Formats: sequence, structure tokens, C-alpha cells
Amino acid sequence: MRRTGLVLALAVAATLSACGGSTPETSAPPPVAKPAGIPPPPDVAAPPRDATTTASGIAWIIIKPGTGTIHPTATSTVRVNYTGWQTNGEMFESTLLGGGPAEFALNRVIPGWTEGLQLMVFGEKRRFWIPGALAYDTDPDPSKPKGMLVFDIELIDIR
Repeated sequence: MRRTGLVLALAVAATLSACGGSTPETSAPPPVAKPAGIPPPPDVAAPPRDATTTASGIAWIIIKPGTGTIHPTATSTVRVNYTGWQTNGEMFESTLLGGGPAEFALNRVIPGWTEGLQLMVFGEKRRFWIPGALAYDTDPDPSKPKGMLVFDIELIDIR
């Protein structure tokens, strides 16, 4: 009996080897595809010289001018499309990769957004460099990105 089992095991191993197969103990899981991100802007590491900086340290440039003169207030609800990167170029979040625009009250987001979006007008797109102290540096959640963050934000609607 033992000899039959050994012969059978050797036959299976030889067959798998000949077919290019492997036993479950030695097979590696298939690679998991990382979702494609949006490439970082060339100035992601630091604001360019022509960026404007607020007293709190937020730097910004206008990517696309908006229309009108109405700015959101700290309690406005806004609708935006945005992408966020860390200064090493790693994208951590974007409405452009599904789900569409986000809507939220400006008094319910990071302080850098509350301040920065009040500078914008309808239809405008800006790039912000937000210091960590005005983003997630004090948030104990380890999944939140730390340090300066870069956001491209397009203001779609103000309510």
C-alpha cells in the first residue's frame, strides 16, 4: 500500500512538473493590480515661485480661472472635483476616478480646505499646497496622509 501511495505521489509531482504546474505550498498568489492613479503635477514637491501664500501658510496657483465674484463662506456647502497627492507624488484620493464630484459643508473639512476654498469662485480650478498642520497631522488616524498635501480642486457649485 505504501509503495502505491509513494508511486502515485511521484507520478502527480512529475505530471505537475512537466505541465509547469506547482503544488499549493509553493505557488505564489497572483499579483494584485494597483489601481491607476492620476499622475502628480510637476510641481507637487513644493509650490512654484509664482504661487501666492496666505498668512497661515497655504500656497496656491490658479489652474483655470472661474467666473463670477461670489465666494463660498466657511459655512457654505460646495460641490467639487479634486485630486490629492502627497509631496512625494503619491496620489491618495480623487473624485475623478469614480464617484463624481464631492459635496460637503466647508466647516466639516480640513482647515486648509475651509480657508482655501473661500478664495475661489464658481468654475475655478486651483492647486493648493496645504501645510500638515492645516490638514491631517493632528488626526490620530494612521490611514490619513501626513505632512504637506497638494490638491487640485475645481469648484463646481456653491450653496
